[in-house]
Amino acid sequence: MKPKFTTTIAWQQAEVLMQPALIRLVDNIQKKLDRSPWKGHYRETHVPYPGYQLDLEVRDRQVSVDIWELCYKICFRNYRPTHAPQETYEVEIDTTLLDDTGDVNWENLDAKAEQVAGDVFESLPQETA
Repeated sequence: MKPKFTTTIAWQQAEVLMQPALIRLVDNIQKKLDRSPWKGHYRETHVPYPGYQLDLEVRDRQVSVDIWELCYKICFRNYRPTHAPQETYEVEIDTTLLDDTGDVNWENLDAKAEQVAGDVFESLPQETA
């Protein structure tokens, strides 16, 4: 999915948020991995567009997660993942992640990144003994 920004301001806000969202997301994923039986590693992808995948595995189970999609869940209010990579739709920046001056609201960003990382681990298949 390609996000489409409705205004130049929305584009600028996304530029402010995406890198900090990625950093906080990876940090929170690592915290979850440290307390989980799942093992994970990152790999670069180039199709359908450059990005990163998180490959998780435990015993004979494997799950791949698109890191950019997780960042989109953090940064956008109305993000709905789609499996049509060429599809575009309008997104709305989650302005609660910005302070009154347009800078990152770190407390809110941290909380949302932790929630999104937690959702990933809650959705994983349960390990059976």
